[in-house]
Amino acid sequence: MLFLDFEKPIEELYEQLAELKKTADLNDDVGALNTAVAALEKKIISTRKNIYNNLTGWQKVQLSRHPKRPYTLFYIEQMCSRFVEMHGDRCFKDDKAIVGGIGKIDKHSVMIIGQQKGTDIKMRQYRNFGMPNPEGYRKALRLMKTAERLDLPVVCLIDTPGAFPGIEAEERGQAEAIARNLFEMAKLRVPIICVVIGEGASGGALGIGVGNRIFMMENTWYTVISPESCSTILWRNVEHKKEAAEALKLTGEHALEFGIIDGIIKEPVGGAHLQPEEAAKILKRHLKKELTALSELSKDELVESRIEKYSKMGSVTYKK
Repeated sequence: MLFLDFEKPIEELYEQLAELKKTADLNDDVGALNTAVAALEKKIISTRKNIYNNLTGWQKVQLSRHPKRPYTLFYIEQMCSRFVEMHGDRCFKDDKAIVGGIGKIDKHSVMIIGQQKGTDIKMRQYRNFGMPNPEGYRKALRLMKTAERLDLPVVCLIDTPGAFPGIEAEERGQAEAIARNLFEMAKLRVPIICVVIGEGASGGALGIGVGNRIFMMENTWYTVISPESCSTILWRNVEHKKEAAEALKLTGEHALEFGIIDGIIKEPVGGAHLQPEEAAKILKRHLKKELTALSELSKDELVESRIEKYSKMGSVTYKK
């Protein structure tokens, strides 16, 4: 089991538990041993709850990047009884950092699109660490337009450290591809539900992040820049990343307070990586509820409510 730095008290309890279980063969008093084990397990649960009820912004950033955290394809596999992946942007190539296709979530047929990071170093390189190129956003838009023609709701699962910043991406029109998605998603005549399932960084997240409903899973973040990049710009090094994380107000609680998202989806205690199947069940229930609610709106109401939603974000102060 991999522990993060703030989980040190939990790690120590697990070590004590392992040592205690090693003495099982040497201990004649099985009843006393079982009582001690149960007490330690209970203490692990209470300690985990105490830690996870008081997480800082930086700690949530760490959790969103946990190597065992479930990614888009895992959620699709768990939630969909059927899924047909679709490839390519019909212009340049198939970007492996963005996956998408038609899936069946119980009675709901949907177009699911999301960033995919990869579960090991080889797959992370193959998926470009979840950083899409322009062709990834163009593929996503092609799938959204297909969903509109087929009258299918769109579900976007956001998990990216940002759009790929390479020169070749800029040469192929990274900014234009993201801007085009914002424009087209604003007026798409089908329901759009967006969920931040991991990292939600900058335009890379926003490129598939315009929807009628926006949600964040509990241990995720969503903001214009990563804490490390913010620290590098303001302090010329990454040593102030924790301060930057707090200043950016990047947690779900902050985003909900600012009116950026519509709600926070709770995760199993300890994070989605500890009980990924349970996290998928929670997400599935939430999506089904929202899909049912949005199905009652007309196409015009979907577009109007989406535009109104984003028009209300932020505030403007005029000075005479």
